[in-house]
Amino acid sequence: MPTRIGLALLVTFALGASLAHADETCLSPFMPKITGQEDYVYVYTLGVEGLGDGNDKLVTIGANPKRPGYGKVLNHVSMPGRHEAHHGDFTDDRRHLWLGGLDSSEIFVFDVASDPGKPKLVKTIKDFVAKSGGVVGPHSFTALPGRMLIAALSSQDGSGKTAMVEYNNAGEYVRTVWMPENAPYGYDARINVDLNRLLTSSFTGKKNYMRPLPELMGDAEAMKSFGNTMVVWDAHARKALQTLQVPGAPLEIRWALQPRHYYAFTTAALTGRLWGVFRKDDGTFEAVDLAPIGDPASPPLPVDISLSADDRFLFVDTFIDGMVRVFDVSNPRKPTVVHEQKIGEQLNMVSQTWDGKRLYFSSSLLANWDKTGAANEQYVKSYAWDGKALSPLFAIDFTAEKLGRPHLMRFGQEGFWVARSAPPAVGE
Repeated sequence: MPTRIGLALLVTFALGASLAHADETCLSPFMPKITGQEDYVYVYTLGVEGLGDGNDKLVTIGANPKRPGYGKVLNHVSMPGRHEAHHGDFTDDRRHLWLGGLDSSEIFVFDVASDPGKPKLVKTIKDFVAKSGGVVGPHSFTALPGRMLIAALSSQDGSGKTAMVEYNNAGEYVRTVWMPENAPYGYDARINVDLNRLLTSSFTGKKNYMRPLPELMGDAEAMKSFGNTMVVWDAHARKALQTLQVPGAPLEIRWALQPRHYYAFTTAALTGRLWGVFRKDDGTFEAVDLAPIGDPASPPLPVDISLSADDRFLFVDTFIDGMVRVFDVSNPRKPTVVHEQKIGEQLNMVSQTWDGKRLYFSSSLLANWDKTGAANEQYVKSYAWDGKALSPLFAIDFTAEKLGRPHLMRFGQEGFWVARSAPPAVGE
């Protein structure tokens, strides 16, 4: 019989079939989804010295064409200093947004429920390294029931040996789970609830990700220090079960979303390949090299991916050429490119609404990896998707707005918490 959690996920899928959802398709399965049109896009930005106050920020953009301020910056909140703003996510009740700094290893917690149009910084976690036992670079945030699972990138010596770190929703440290000795690198962590499986991927340590990209790529020895593995875990026990070989730094992980679709996708950044991780009949998994992304002779550095809720389209962003490539993955072992489009001179993140009708793109990868000169475009752009082509809706120039380098994007909606219980106390 299915577990209680499995039944809850099936209910989520059933609701998805009858309601017009608007939410990132990559969010934790333990998180409630927003129904209807998203009202806001929250954008986590890297501060730039001499641009505005120079600090990292959480920026709120109007995303509902029926509300005032559509396609405009509505609000921004500065975090003191520059921390290499990168990733984060909501808690399982969606009331708080956690944002991590790859350089400082500080974590910033925002209340997004009290006033969704004006998030408020309510807590800063400054002892992540000390509490975790020397883990550095909080990267991928995944909501668990009452907890936050944080996949980090490094250890204090700057190497890629790292761990996953758990906190409760009140911001209190719970435990550290180190990566296996045969797969010490980390990057993303994603859960398939029906299978009780956690899948992790691998990148590189702080010595590498904080270096200028041209300098790093010219250092042959440093380029050997990237991950080539993915790990399959028992999700409840946090026990490593299998190590899969995926050469070339596998990054973002996207599990298929439909029932009985027991597979996931990732991209290898350094080799420019699309990979699939498929469950076999005996319950173990295999990693399969599926297709090239762009020109195999000159990989364009695939970065972020987004899978549509019906498991048909996979959107793959590539940083170097600023392109998005849309793969038809309805046959997951034989993906085909059905659309290609240049979004900007550089391109990183993509967030997709649950109904698949809108996508949002942002430009910044890392402060020392972004392009320079005229190619250093810093933007958030919104597009409509009709199943065949992308049509522009709006674009915001973050340099002109003096808001820094936009990275992570998440959605918000007015009135989402009105009928829900009071938020838990979170504060300094």
